Formats: sequence, C-alpha cells, structure tokens
Amino acid sequence: MDAAEQLKLVKKARKGNPDAYGKLISEYREYMYKTAYLYVRNEETALDAVGTTILKAYRRIHTLKHPEYFKTWLTRILIHASQDELKKSAYYDTLEELPEKESCGGISLEEKCDINAAVMQLSAKYRTVIILKYFSELSVREISEVMNAPEGSVKAYLSRARDELRGILKEDYVYGN
Repeated sequence: MDAAEQLKLVKKARKGNPDAYGKLISEYREYMYKTAYLYVRNEETALDAVGTTILKAYRRIHTLKHPEYFKTWLTRILIHASQDELKKSAYYDTLEELPEKESCGGISLEEKCDINAAVMQLSAKYRTVIILKYFSELSVREISEVMNAPEGSVKAYLSRARDELRGILKEDYVYGN
C-alpha cells in the first residue's frame, strides 16, 4: 500500500469507517506481531498485546491528529500494550521456544539467545529503543514519536543501551555465563 492510499484509509477510519480501519490493521498485522513478540518474548502474550492494540487504536482513532503518522501512533499504543502484558505475566523466554532454523544475519542460535537475553536485561526504555531501531527498523525520528521523547534523547538512549548490551554480552563471553 502506498502512502497516499494509506493516508486516505486513515482519514476514512478517523471518520468511523470500520472497513478502512480493518484494511489498515491488515497492512500492519505482521509488523505489530513481530514488534510485540520481540518485546514480550512469548507468542500468546504478543497476540494479547496486538489484540489490545487493535481494540484501543480503534476506540481512539478519532484522536489521531496527524494521519501521516498512523504507524508511529499505532506503535506507541503497541509498546504500551506490550509493557502492560509484561507486567501481567512473569514470563521469560526459554531456549526450547526459540525457533531453531531461523537465521539472523549468519549468527548462531547460541549467539541469538545471548543477544535476546541481553536485550531483556535492559531497562524498559532502553529495551524499547533497541527493539524499535534494530528489530522493527524504525528511524530515530519515528522512535522519538513513539516514545514521545526528543530525538536527542532517543539517540542518547540508543548509545547507552548499546553500551549496556556490550557490557552484558562481554561478561557472558569473558566469564562463560
């Protein structure tokens, strides 16, 4: 879907057109699931977060001030829903639930597990910027909109989060954890 078509659908959805909203959600369904899963690390919890996001966004679509930022607005709702789901469940990923055959830039399953575990050790704001930047591939500007923070703060969070990840991963490989 191109930007002009999306903008048209957002404007229709803001006026209460459920079909337009449904088309928008269909367009972002996979994106929302992947982002939520990266955040919560559990299929059911991710699906719950996506469901909550779809419902909340539908109820609040009329509050969207800038239709061109629909994806950013939707992502903000998704991150909050994912955080709420994490608070509800004390679930942490286990090795058995990670997909074994999935390749990720030529890194091994063990390295992928280490990276995922390290990301989960970060504070909520650092985990959020890492997931949005490197897994959901949002720009600093888009992350700034999602987190409702200045771009400079997002850049600082990214830098600090990367430093923390380096420290966590270095400990894992130096001390053999």
